[in-house]
Amino acid sequence: MLLIKHEELVGKISQKIIEANNIMREEIFQQVLSYEGPFCDVLRRNAEVARTKDLPLCQDTGFVEFFIFIPFNAIFERPIQESCDEAVKKVYSSKPYRHSIVTDPLYERKNTRTNTPSICHIFHWDEEKVQIRLLIKGGGSENLTTLFMLSPTAGEEELMGKIIEHVARHGSKGCPPLRVGVGVGGSADKAMLLSRLALTYSLSDVNPDPRYESLERRISEKLNQLRIGFQGLGVGPTIFSVHVLQAPTHIANLPVAVSFDCYLSRIGVVEVEPVRIESR
Repeated sequence: MLLIKHEELVGKISQKIIEANNIMREEIFQQVLSYEGPFCDVLRRNAEVARTKDLPLCQDTGFVEFFIFIPFNAIFERPIQESCDEAVKKVYSSKPYRHSIVTDPLYERKNTRTNTPSICHIFHWDEEKVQIRLLIKGGGSENLTTLFMLSPTAGEEELMGKIIEHVARHGSKGCPPLRVGVGVGGSADKAMLLSRLALTYSLSDVNPDPRYESLERRISEKLNQLRIGFQGLGVGPTIFSVHVLQAPTHIANLPVAVSFDCYLSRIGVVEVEPVRIESR
């Protein structure tokens, strides 16, 4: 059996949350450096101040979503949701981060004051380590999320057309350049989960299936032709990347979910090596 230590999880997750909120990832910073349009100096200065002054890159420090890959024979000292929530609470209570979570979505929208609960998705895999991919998601890009239930006879062109039409109408509202995650197949909820997981990958990561890699590239090209640009000002790229993840689906369905992230792309990966223990 493999034992996952609670304190180690909390410590590593906490540090990664701070890094994601305060330090612009290098691949994103290079994109900002190459931008020469309106407010380019402000964007660069913002990244520098956040990094050197231990401040968040954006006032919307979002909600924290975790994609947790665990060995099938692992046990945890504490429930994984508890460990993730403790890390989030610890960071958001000690740093100048906004608390953005309310207890009830419709009626009593009372702030929890801890930015918890976080959102945890659990997957099992054959590796003997725990990998946690985290996504810090602001409200603006989250509001762009959409789901299309297409006819199973729909092809690439219809799928791309739906995404392009949606971004053309709403893309400027999500702090572009956007990152676009597309989930194709599964059930409606599975497609949505895949679209969100897709946002946790690096800009250079591509789908290993050449057909879907080609689809990613074609969608990217079409979206950048919209010329929404940085912060919707019409200059620079509209999107940084498109990532597609696919799953088997029912013969009568073709769900296509699309999730978006803002230009900051506040993501990170935590890996924890379990302690091997003898089972009785």
